[in-house]
Amino acid sequence: MQDELKLAQEAYNIVVNFLVNYSFQLIGAIIIIIAGYLVAGWASRMLMKVQEKRNIDITLRQFIASTVRIIIIGLFTVIALGKLGVSINPFIAAIGGLAVGVSFALQGPVSNYGAGLMIILTRLYKIGDSITIQNSFGIVKEISLSTTRLETEDGEIIIIPNKQVTGEIHRNSHKNRIMEGSVGIAYSDSPEKAIRTIEAVLRSIEGISHTRPPQVGIIAFADSAIEIEYRVWLPAESYYNKLYQINLNVFKALNEAKINIPFPQRVVQMVS
Repeated sequence: MQDELKLAQEAYNIVVNFLVNYSFQLIGAIIIIIAGYLVAGWASRMLMKVQEKRNIDITLRQFIASTVRIIIIGLFTVIALGKLGVSINPFIAAIGGLAVGVSFALQGPVSNYGAGLMIILTRLYKIGDSITIQNSFGIVKEISLSTTRLETEDGEIIIIPNKQVTGEIHRNSHKNRIMEGSVGIAYSDSPEKAIRTIEAVLRSIEGISHTRPPQVGIIAFADSAIEIEYRVWLPAESYYNKLYQINLNVFKALNEAKINIPFPQRVVQMVS
């Protein structure tokens, strides 16, 4: 028991001596760190506003603002450590080592960060784009240095490591995604009438792209039908709902126009 009291007394004396000798430095360091967070937050918000006024892409805006915030906090932290009398030479050496390690980033686990930096700086895609990567389709909701987060029309969240993006072929449909469909009509019916009917259906659908008009035309001459193809750009967030609606409306419109959709037929000739 006596030894424990003695140990506690020694610890108490160490704490008291530290506070007596370094209390002002400690308070100053805390104030510096708090000031650093305040300045970093203010600078980050100001940068976001300035970039927004200049119509800079939101992904790049967030990256620049976050980077500046981290740098400012780092600088104030170094100043605070200097206030406490801690040598900053080891930190400088660590930064140098980090710079060397960056050169190997694409070969190790940190490759996601290198790939994320490339995606952000080259604007490979941005928030709001609809992309397909490794058979995964969704709208880009977030781009960080390590991952890209997609959201499907069903609300599912897909997280893709950025190194998987840069090494793969990906499709970027931006805000819209193309829908392609086809229907066969009888050779006895007028293809011009069928094309006009389908065009009217496509124009009646709300939300389709007006910068890229729908396309309708003959795609092939099959054994028992003339194949009419239609192509239209749909909003990525409601792609499948619009697709189902269009196909149903095309079927109804062709029936109302008395245009036949034939069944596959085979003519068999009996030779005696």
